[in-house]
Amino acid sequence: MEPRHTYEQYREFCELARQKQVIFYYVGYFSQSIVTAMAEAVRLRLEQCGTAGPTRRRLFSSFVEMAQNIIHYSADALTPPAQTQHELRHGSVCIGVDAEGRYFLLCANPVDGGVAQLLRERLQTLRAMTLEQIKASYRETLRAETPEDSKGAGMGLLTMARDASEPLEFEFQPTEDPATAMFFLKTTI
Repeated sequence: MEPRHTYEQYREFCELARQKQVIFYYVGYFSQSIVTAMAEAVRLRLEQCGTAGPTRRRLFSSFVEMAQNIIHYSADALTPPAQTQHELRHGSVCIGVDAEGRYFLLCANPVDGGVAQLLRERLQTLRAMTLEQIKASYRETLRAETPEDSKGAGMGLLTMARDASEPLEFEFQPTEDPATAMFFLKTTI
């Protein structure tokens, strides 16, 4: 490939990100150490943008939950599926500002079919709940005993729904592998 062509594609990507007011974007493999480094970059970037403290807290919290969900549930892993520590899994996350000046967070990663069905059910339930119901469910989940095999996705989704200014948006798209689906999640803050 000719370098000029490659540079042009990258310039177009950067210009589109600027036009869409993307303030953070990462695609690649996620691990706990990568999430820690990204979280620090996100925190500093939000401070630099002058984001209000309560909004910064909600954005940061939702960012961490999205990244954790990628680490725990992405079907594209460099580590064996049975490995539950030091996982390394593929996905993407994006933070930007929409036309109304609200922040949005997007994430995407492939998930196994069973996980997709479970996520769909949980997210449809959350979308039907009021903010007060979400807060009550959040408090109840905090007090409940966590199942031994849980990776905490229910709590993470509740956290994002509690902090969002609109219902969580999601979509599942088929992939080349019929056993998986590409999962997209968006929250607006």
